[in-house]
Amino acid sequence: MTENTLMNHQIVLNSRPNGAPTPDNFRAQSTPVPMPASGQVLLRTLYLSLDPYMRGRMSDAASYAAAVGIGEVMVGAVVARVEASQHPGYRVGDLVLANTGWQKFALSDTNDLIRLDADLAQPSLALGVLGMPGFTAYMGLLDIGQPKAGDTVVVAAASGAVGSVVGQIAKIKGCRVVGLAGGAEKCAYVVNELGFDACIDHRSPDFAQALATACAKGIDVYFESVGGAVFDAVLPLLNTGARIPVCGLIAHYNDTALPPGPDRLSLLTRTLLIKRIKMQGFIIFDDYGHRYDEFFTQMSKWVADGRIKFKEDIVDGLENAPQAFIGLLEGRNFGKLIVRVTKD
Repeated sequence: MTENTLMNHQIVLNSRPNGAPTPDNFRAQSTPVPMPASGQVLLRTLYLSLDPYMRGRMSDAASYAAAVGIGEVMVGAVVARVEASQHPGYRVGDLVLANTGWQKFALSDTNDLIRLDADLAQPSLALGVLGMPGFTAYMGLLDIGQPKAGDTVVVAAASGAVGSVVGQIAKIKGCRVVGLAGGAEKCAYVVNELGFDACIDHRSPDFAQALATACAKGIDVYFESVGGAVFDAVLPLLNTGARIPVCGLIAHYNDTALPPGPDRLSLLTRTLLIKRIKMQGFIIFDDYGHRYDEFFTQMSKWVADGRIKFKEDIVDGLENAPQAFIGLLEGRNFGKLIVRVTKD
């Protein structure tokens, strides 16, 4: 390949959303594909992960990571092949996990690459059960949630990329697991395919009562990724000494002001105090990056042994990433949402 023989297709941030993102917040552009300089590799994206945290990166509000600049390529993890290399440690054809975002090609100095088996049968799994979502589920539940056999574990977004894995790990650890999901189809999948003990439709008008019935002995671990009315229903059911890993709050990502209704802060803090509850947020690679190999080894074995099942929702074409992402924030995906950018 010579310079400028191919064009690099990219999706950039066109404007910052006010509330829910719209297609106008994104812009497609094409630039010449560069050749790598000494110490660099050129990556060709195979799969792009779409994740809720990206909504926060579209905002310029203070957060744990820098905002995407206007006109910059949207961030995201990818599985990619080395297309050209000027780095002695990488050869053309090597398969890697990278963070090069919503584009077909990208240069990398290799500092943040994770090498994958070049013959990995299903490379997209490195963005799901064997990647950030699986890692989030594994460390959040085991290190913060600390489930014990016999505990009742409640999992928000139980059919999603993180929640589906949380519940299955909890079952491996001998817990009773209650999932929360949106709609009868997702709830049926959570129970019949993933093996949860129960799943409650959070869209049901009697959701809070149904959850209380399913958790007659209270909740020992609640894995939080949603917030909103879901957390309101969980809060009174928490047992003394309950643990709450918090990896996200998707119900609030599009908020432009505090939610209406009574101020619940005093209720929350009083419950945390009198029931001695541990509630801890975490950013997976910032807090646990040094334990990725531990996770990958164990999760790979569970997947190979059929003890962890995983569903992917794959969208073809980079041009469809904005609409797919908007749908993700509305709960339209079913499983880990991935864009197939180029065929391997």
